[in-house]
Amino acid sequence: MPFDDTGEGSGRKPSRNVLGGRLESCSAKPLTGFFRDGCCNTGPQDIGSHTVCAVMTAEFLAFSKAQGNDLSTPRPEFGFAGLSPGDRWCLCAPRWQEALEAGQAPRVALRATEESALRYCELADLKRFAVDLN
Repeated sequence: MPFDDTGEGSGRKPSRNVLGGRLESCSAKPLTGFFRDGCCNTGPQDIGSHTVCAVMTAEFLAFSKAQGNDLSTPRPEFGFAGLSPGDRWCLCAPRWQEALEAGQAPRVALRATEESALRYCELADLKRFAVDLN
C-alpha cells in the first residue's frame, strides 16, 4: 500500500523509494520506521539511516545479534515485541550493507526502501535481493 504523505504540515516533502516512485509502507505490524509511521522515512535526526525495508530471516536476526543489535528479543520497556522471520523492518542501510558483505543480507522491499539508502547500498545489490520486482 503506498504511503500517502502530501508533506503538508510535516515540514518535509513526500518520500521517494530507490526506484524513484512514491515510498510505500514497509510494515504496520510490527510498526516500523524511525518515526514509527510504518514507512522507512528518514530525516536529519535519523543518524542510523533506517531506510531499507528488509524481510527478516533467522539467519539475519542471528547475524544482527552477533553484531550487537539484537532485534529478536522483546524489549517491552521500549514497546518492542521483538522481530521474527518474515517480519518487515526498516533496517539501517549501513547494517544491510554490512550483512551483504558478510553473506547474510535479508531480502528487500524496494518500493518501501527510501532513496537515501543509496548513500550506503548499490541499487544493483538491493535489486538482487528484491521481493517486489516482477
